[in-house]
Amino acid sequence: MRFVLVAVSVFALASCSLPRGAPIQSEIIGKEAEERSDLAVYRVSRETLSSISRWPSPNNSAAYSWPARGAPAADRAIRAFDRVDVTVWDSEEDSLLSSPGQNTVQMQSMQVSAAGTVFLPFVGTVHIAGMPHAAARTRIQRKYEEVIPSAQVQLNVQPGTRGAVSVVSGVSRPGPITMEDPDFTVLNAIATAGGPSARIDNPLVKLIRGNRSYRRPLEQVMANASYDVVLQPGDKVAVEEDKRYFRSLGAASREALIPFSKADISALDAMSMIGGLSDIRANPKGILILREYPSKAVRADNSGPDNTRSVFVIDLTTADGLFSAGKFSVHSQDTVLVTESSVASVSVLLDLLRKIAGTAVDVNKL
Repeated sequence: MRFVLVAVSVFALASCSLPRGAPIQSEIIGKEAEERSDLAVYRVSRETLSSISRWPSPNNSAAYSWPARGAPAADRAIRAFDRVDVTVWDSEEDSLLSSPGQNTVQMQSMQVSAAGTVFLPFVGTVHIAGMPHAAARTRIQRKYEEVIPSAQVQLNVQPGTRGAVSVVSGVSRPGPITMEDPDFTVLNAIATAGGPSARIDNPLVKLIRGNRSYRRPLEQVMANASYDVVLQPGDKVAVEEDKRYFRSLGAASREALIPFSKADISALDAMSMIGGLSDIRANPKGILILREYPSKAVRADNSGPDNTRSVFVIDLTTADGLFSAGKFSVHSQDTVLVTESSVASVSVLLDLLRKIAGTAVDVNKL
């Protein structure tokens, strides 16, 4: 009776697939799969890394753009709605401006009109918008010299709201910031606004300039001085959470959507982020990165993938595989699939046979 039960069980198991939580490597990239025209398979190694790293980005989420740093203005131009303080020195005894015993007249906090002008006593309307500080002071002094030959003019400019930048979100103190320093940069603005919010794990800087938007991870802006761009009046800065992610599937310790925790994630980083491989089930020779490229990225000259659907194979059991995994970049929306070891299936089969054999013993006791 025991023999019959075991034989029937073996036959039944052989005729059906055992339940598994992940595919084995040969099911995804076996000989038949590699010969298919709608799928490209690449082994990640020292030899292939250099060309793969130069391929186009698979999606727009990783295609960052950023303006040139720019040079600080030696003397910022005056803009409409700035405020100016004008002080006029007059040494003449019968001054038109000053009272007896005084030799200066101060005209403070005069707003530059929308037309770019200010009104000054005895000289009338003077256009100063668009002019650097020194040129505007010279123009005002020449106007006064026409009526007061000995006049000397001092000019101070306080930037108005149109001479400011706005930090709109993702910081402790959002709001407009007046730029008094001509070399006022993105990091200056974020620091002035209280720094990035502690609730954002992987901050991304968004810069809106005119009709264009730029994005760059804060980590990269801080690491590369050329990314710390000089801001222009009217710029808007936001600190946002990086929304990139990759999928973890198969015989991994964690199956989930994994958000990027830093600007660049390697395959080796991804292994750590998913908690490593399942000791019992995983095949360390079969780590697969599934990626879909846009059709315009496909190339026939090795400057891009051979197919939109591409599978990258990583072997973590060799030194070359480990080093290569540390340099292979994982992109947003990639699928990191840890295949299951064929030994795991045998273990499941043996475990089932042991249970069946135990059942047969119980039957014989009846």
